[in-house]
Amino acid sequence: MSAAGAPAGRSGRRNLLRLLAGCATAASLPVVGRAAPRGPDAGRTLLVLGDSLSAEYGLRRGSGWVELLSRRLAARRPPWQVVNASISGETTAGGDSRIVELLERHRPAVVVIELGGNDALRGLDLSATEANLADIARAARRSGARVLLLGMQVPPNYGRPYADAFAALFRRVAEREKTSLLPFFLDGVAERPDLFQPDRIHPNEKAQQRLLDNVWPALRPLLD
Repeated sequence: MSAAGAPAGRSGRRNLLRLLAGCATAASLPVVGRAAPRGPDAGRTLLVLGDSLSAEYGLRRGSGWVELLSRRLAARRPPWQVVNASISGETTAGGDSRIVELLERHRPAVVVIELGGNDALRGLDLSATEANLADIARAARRSGARVLLLGMQVPPNYGRPYADAFAALFRRVAEREKTSLLPFFLDGVAERPDLFQPDRIHPNEKAQQRLLDNVWPALRPLLD
């Protein structure tokens, strides 16, 4: 891993490129999770808004990082409920179009945003990606939720200026909207072929604990 956090070596860059492609082309999966309870713990709901990296694409049901997080939080007292609103192939525009309804339905205390990779793959205007992420974060914060933004990176063969601009937009959104930020969600995964499914696109079951380990230090302070 370089100082900038990008995957090291040609193999790592290839894996990350394939991963971004899979996020865009995988079939959509339904939302996992129930509506938030209406009792005293209604505010103790965590909402994950993401793409195939969070939607258990190609995994056994219940083995993805979001489900591992759900089990961990269910053991806390009082317990947290996790609602996984991730859809394979989702873009920031798609997430922006859904966030208000999701906030109204589930009333989360914490929102985790895992979007942006598909925008890069499709060559969408990065200013639109940034605006969409800012809209999502702003809506979540206005609802009273605390927000964690999971950053993504693209390999250098996208062109160094584009790769740098893409990584920087997550930092700007986090700073401007006063959210927490994980700089690179796939740190320690993108450069390891053994942590990918046979399609060499999606992280496999072995990788899911590492993804949760990446998220947890940034997420834990938001739960207290």
